[in-house]
Amino acid sequence: MEIINSTLICSSPYRNSHKSVWMLGNPLASPTPLLFLQVSLITVVSQLVDACLKPLGQTTLVSQILGGLVFGPSMLGHKKMVTRILFPMKGSLVLSTVATFCLNFFYFICCVKMDTATMLKTEKQAITIGISVFTFAFAIPLGLSFAFTSFVSMDKTLAAALPLIAISQSFTVFISISVLLTELKILNTNVGRLALSSAMFTDVVSVPMVTLIFAVMQVKTSHKNMVTLLWILLSIGALLVVIFYVMRPTMIWYVGRLNGKPIDEFCIVCIILCVLFTAFCSEFIGQHYSMGPIFLGLAVPEGPPLGSTLISKMETLSVGFLYPLYLAVSGLQTDIFKINFQATWIITVIVVVAFVAKIIAVILPGYYYKVPMKDCVVIGLVLNGRGIAELSMYNLMKSGQLLTGQVFSFLVLTLILINGIISPLVKLTYNSSAEYRSGKRISIQHTKQDSELRIMVCFNKDENIPTMFNIVEASCASTESNVEVIAVHFVELLRRSRPLLLAHQPYDTLPVTICDSTQLDNALKQYTQLNEGCAHVQSFTSISDFDTIHEDVCRISLDRRANILIMPFHKRWEIDGTVEVENRGIQKINIKVLERAPCSVGILIDRAILSGSPSLLIGKSAYYVGVLFIGGADDAEALAYASRMARHECVNVSVIRFLVFGEANSKDRKYETDLVDEYRNYNNRNSRFKITEEVVKDGIEFASIIRRMVDCFDLVMVGKSHPQSILLHGHDQWSECPELGVIGDMLASQGFVTKASVLVVQQQRIGGRFINHNVIPSPRDHPVGNVTMDESPGHSCSISVVKSDI
Repeated sequence: MEIINSTLICSSPYRNSHKSVWMLGNPLASPTPLLFLQVSLITVVSQLVDACLKPLGQTTLVSQILGGLVFGPSMLGHKKMVTRILFPMKGSLVLSTVATFCLNFFYFICCVKMDTATMLKTEKQAITIGISVFTFAFAIPLGLSFAFTSFVSMDKTLAAALPLIAISQSFTVFISISVLLTELKILNTNVGRLALSSAMFTDVVSVPMVTLIFAVMQVKTSHKNMVTLLWILLSIGALLVVIFYVMRPTMIWYVGRLNGKPIDEFCIVCIILCVLFTAFCSEFIGQHYSMGPIFLGLAVPEGPPLGSTLISKMETLSVGFLYPLYLAVSGLQTDIFKINFQATWIITVIVVVAFVAKIIAVILPGYYYKVPMKDCVVIGLVLNGRGIAELSMYNLMKSGQLLTGQVFSFLVLTLILINGIISPLVKLTYNSSAEYRSGKRISIQHTKQDSELRIMVCFNKDENIPTMFNIVEASCASTESNVEVIAVHFVELLRRSRPLLLAHQPYDTLPVTICDSTQLDNALKQYTQLNEGCAHVQSFTSISDFDTIHEDVCRISLDRRANILIMPFHKRWEIDGTVEVENRGIQKINIKVLERAPCSVGILIDRAILSGSPSLLIGKSAYYVGVLFIGGADDAEALAYASRMARHECVNVSVIRFLVFGEANSKDRKYETDLVDEYRNYNNRNSRFKITEEVVKDGIEFASIIRRMVDCFDLVMVGKSHPQSILLHGHDQWSECPELGVIGDMLASQGFVTKASVLVVQQQRIGGRFINHNVIPSPRDHPVGNVTMDESPGHSCSISVVKSDI
């Protein structure tokens, strides 16, 4: 049999030196240059395979394993010349050792990201699904494996390994599910959170079971008695005591001594040594080498500075290089020519049964908790995902001679096939944007003037807080018309593998281990005290990856029924007028929010640092707001919001309506005139609300007028999209920030010198469509067909303007 055959590799210490090609030598005869070439070839080919499979919806895991498979005995390695030159057995041994060494640091970093407190506080729904999945996927395949070994004739090696194969199919490893959800970009969705919480709970149950099974296997294979098993379990307990009651307190003590100073390199080096030491101790007591680094990662103290520093220094190397290397080496060891597919039908049945059992195990409790059937199926598919943990388990059983090369290769192929099916199926069946579609008009324009106004404001940095709260205060909370403020502080996911969405009670503050939000807390308290009895505040913190944080923003706006959602712009200005920072992550969030938000959206271009705009929360200084009105749904929304602001005793609103010379009789102009007349009638006794009309001939004159008057205001409001107009000709040829529309992009450009902040407004889209008719989309909007609207004055809004000069 195969496991009886073994190969002894001898290496002479005198042959490690090599001669270059110029000295008629062979550099590949030495393990060091051979290793460099092997790693380079595997990395390049893996990246090429990933680039080819990414459009097909495949994950990195599939691509990296296939990249190794290319050089393995299944493809190029089947040629003896390729194996002899590039992957001789002696060189492959060195490569496998390096990949195994790398795996420790990948596990360590993944566990540093994990939130151990959250693992033990999983919600009831996720606990029920986790228990159901583990029970079904453990009991059914294991029972089936015992039935096969009892009633079906098979090879003795396969019969011995079959129960272990069945058990391996029952595990739902948190690390694997987290990586899969991140690549599918659904980590922040309802489905993603529930799947991740369920996987997290199954880890709490399965990790002790794996440890116990591994210890029992050791005792049985070495023919020892139960006393040996007791010593193994005691040694595991001793290692955990050292990690959690010696190493963890030491790390906490050292961080406390820094008094807020950054983590030094001495600490990082010591922790790396601890990773290696715990890996050695794990092997020393007969356990898998990754056990120590996994528990050490969980023991790293919560939050910055230590956790975030370790991630920033080690994540790129471990996730971008070390993780793919191990996957590729596993593919390199896979030989499909050894597989006898007629003999492996038993494994196929067990794998398929385990796959179906997990989906059923999600559907049953999901039906009880009224989770939609489609979501249950998607969660079941995700929990069937395989990853590096399962791959390392197969490698462990192969190295322990529990699996033959045939069975190992077949299990790797099933892993590739399952992941290859899951990823496109999930992308095909699940659309997270459908969760946020609203069929009800809740824009400011279509909301009664005396009804409660719900404003959602989002922050990433403290610099935007003063201007944001000027806008909130200008919204004029009163006893007749309350204002509800939903404040969301989003933080990029650096410390955890699991995203968090935290809802805070009034006057709650965030722990500094999560993020520093002192200025936001103070602004919320000050606003609540200033508007006591007529303003309500609800604050959230979203800690997530920037690729998926828009899911939290849209979910909160839908749940809280926000009328408008205000996002920060991705650029930040220096006091001299130059751009200090461009955060492209914020720009991507804004684009996705504009596409998916269930309410109106505003993007705030904050230049308050240039003008020193007054704070409405501190004093009674005058605050000047200008509205650039050309026409269309978005300008109507900006006008509706500005009209509401004009109620505030310190806010002066000036509306500048631009009219094109020679288009006095157009249908759209008459409609917009009726709309403006409604605002005029509503504000006819308000001296702080003014309007002027500017008749212009072309885009050059239009831009000139805007440049001349924009610095008269603290805040300029403008719609994102506009009807086709000669005023926009020339300005729409070049766009740096298409999410702002043509005029917004012009006002945000560095060539447009102004100290005024700008709020670019997009009115709520119903089902992705514009509410008002005859509006052309800005560069990132989808074209709209004939969208009609009830143009009766009573339906459009109840706002107007007083016609006077600025």
